Amino acid sequence: MTQQKTAGFNSNTTMSKKVHKIGVLTSGGDSPGMNAAIRAVVRTGNYHKLEMYGIMRGYSGMVEDDIFRMENRSVANIIQRGGTILKTARCMEFFTPEGRKKAYDNLTKRGIDGLVIIGGDGSFRGAQTFSNEYDIPCIGLPGTIDKDIAGTDFTIGFDTAVNTAVEAIDKVRDTADAHDRLFVIEVMGRDAGYIALHSGIATGAENILIPERKTNIEDVIKSLEEREKRKKLVNLIIVAEGDEFGGANELTNVIKDRLPKMEVRVCILGHIQRGGSPTCMDRVIASRMGYHAVECLMEGRHNVFVGILNNKMNYTPLNEAVKKKQRINEEWMNIVKILAT
Repeated sequence: MTQQKTAGFNSNTTMSKKVHKIGVLTSGGDSPGMNAAIRAVVRTGNYHKLEMYGIMRGYSGMVEDDIFRMENRSVANIIQRGGTILKTARCMEFFTPEGRKKAYDNLTKRGIDGLVIIGGDGSFRGAQTFSNEYDIPCIGLPGTIDKDIAGTDFTIGFDTAVNTAVEAIDKVRDTADAHDRLFVIEVMGRDAGYIALHSGIATGAENILIPERKTNIEDVIKSLEEREKRKKLVNLIIVAEGDEFGGANELTNVIKDRLPKMEVRVCILGHIQRGGSPTCMDRVIASRMGYHAVECLMEGRHNVFVGILNNKMNYTPLNEAVKKKQRINEEWMNIVKILAT
C-alpha cells in the first residue's frame, strides 16, 4: 500500500523519535542523478540546522567507519556530474549481524540517528533489516537506471540511461541503413526491460526482447523473414541483457544459423548507459526526492522510500518496495507490435 503526501501514516511508517543527525549513502549500482540527490539531502538538512554526514562506499563505509561531516560546500558543483561523490560498493559484511553491529556502533558514536539510502531494492532490503534491528529510521531514494521499483513513475538515473541508449541506437541505425544490415543491440536490464522497451519504441526498433516476456524465437525469425520479403533490409532488434533467451550474441547466433543470407551485426552498449551528465529530468526528480527524504525524517516517518506518482510525492514502506517490481503494462507491448509493422 503506497501513501501519497496528503495521506496519513500507519504505525509501521511513523515513529516519535526526533532526528538530529543524518547520514547519507549511495549503494548498489551507480546511476546519473545520485549526486543531485546527495546535494538535495545535505542542503535541506543543513538548512534545518541538522548535522549531515556522508558515508563512503555504501554500507561498507558504515562498517569501516568511513564517515565525514558534510556542509553545503561539500556538495558544490556536483549536480551536473554523473556517478556519485560518495562512491558505491556492495558490502558482504553488512549481510551479517556482526557487520551490522559494527555499522550501528560507528553511527552511534557520532550520534547519527537517521539515514538516507540512495539505491535500488537490494539497498532498501539492507536498510529495512538494519532499521528493524537497531530502530534507526531509514528513508530510501530509488537510485537505479532500471526503473524496476514499484511505487514511483521514475527512478533516479533512468531518464539519462535511456536517452544515452537512444542516442547510441540512432547512430547505429545510420550505419545499418548505409549497409542494409540487421543490428542486434543489447542494452542494460538484467531483471527489468524498461530501458529496452523505452529506447526501442523511441528508435523505431522492429523487435524488443525483455526479461518480463517470454521470447518466442520462431516469432522473431518469422518477422525477419516477412520483412526480408518486403525488401525491408534495415532492422533493429533491441534486447535487454537479462532476456531469458539470452543476450545479443546468443540471439545473433540463432539468426545467422536460421537466416544465413542476412547480414547481422552485434552492438553491446554496456556501461556507457550508467555514466554521463544527468538529464534535466533526473536532476529535478533527484532534487525533489532528496528534499522530501529529509522532510520525512524530520516529520518522524520511518522506513519508507520516496517516489513520485502522477507528479506527486508518494511514500511506500520499504518492506513493500523490496517485494514488488514495476510491471510492464500490456499497452506498451501492443504499441511495439503495431508500430514495428
